[in-house]
Amino acid sequence: MNIIFAGTPDFSVPTLQALMASQHHVCAVYTQPDRPAGRGRKVQLSPVKQCALDANIPIEQPVNFKSAASITTLEQYQADLMIVVAYGIILPDLVLNTPKFGCINIHASLLPRWRGAAPIQRAILSGDKETGITLMQMDTGLDTGDMLSKTVLPIQPEDTSSSLHNKLSTLGANALIDLLPLVDAQQLSPSRQNNNEATYAHKLSKQEALIDWSKPAADVQRSIQGYNPWPVAHTLLNNKPLRIWQATVTQLPTSGQPGEVNTEKNKLFVACGDYFIEVNELQPANKRRMSASDYLSAHHINALTLG
Repeated sequence: MNIIFAGTPDFSVPTLQALMASQHHVCAVYTQPDRPAGRGRKVQLSPVKQCALDANIPIEQPVNFKSAASITTLEQYQADLMIVVAYGIILPDLVLNTPKFGCINIHASLLPRWRGAAPIQRAILSGDKETGITLMQMDTGLDTGDMLSKTVLPIQPEDTSSSLHNKLSTLGANALIDLLPLVDAQQLSPSRQNNNEATYAHKLSKQEALIDWSKPAADVQRSIQGYNPWPVAHTLLNNKPLRIWQATVTQLPTSGQPGEVNTEKNKLFVACGDYFIEVNELQPANKRRMSASDYLSAHHINALTLG
């Protein structure tokens, strides 16, 4: 098949690479326009654009698809199918109906649970035991299209949004390659989503990653894992921000106020609503990430309160 790929971040790259290694032809790659990023505000190429450049695949970067020219360009590729993975631009009906077999999206949840922008993080933050990949025939709704396949992935106790992101990225690529013969043979078996079971994975904000130490330790640990690598769970120490990258729930019942620090043998414990949590990795303001033991070797914070 003649396939157009549309995607932008790291999550999209394994699928593009899998398509390039398959028997199908990637005729064009669509990705978001180059934008300044980082402290230096230098223009950076998206990971998908870099991958396409390395493979000498034609690249298109429309701001949107409102102009007649953007639709004409799309039509000229005469694609059988468009694969969409975290593209980040809304596709109107005219685009969805241009490829012969329409547009298929790889979504990082078991739809209809966690439609929307942050399904990986919301699954961890909510304590879900499993997540997965849904391949979906796209329509104009927000992740509301008919489901073509589902692949389940258990969420491990140690999983962060970062580790789950990497697992699901690979899982999605493999699931798509398995589905493509059915697309080509027109043997798909779509199933409708139950809208009554839908939940929404709203976009993350920095504000929500502020740790509430009065919550149960398991909830605090989930927030630390769910907000890793962004926006990173954080608290205040002496009115300065302190990022918490990794922590472990203990079986030690809380004996102090929520947020109270207890240090023992170069270990850092913080009181939560029920149990102490052990902080394993942290990052003081304007400093590198470091182990709690390294931090404690130079800082005395026993009996201080975070938050």
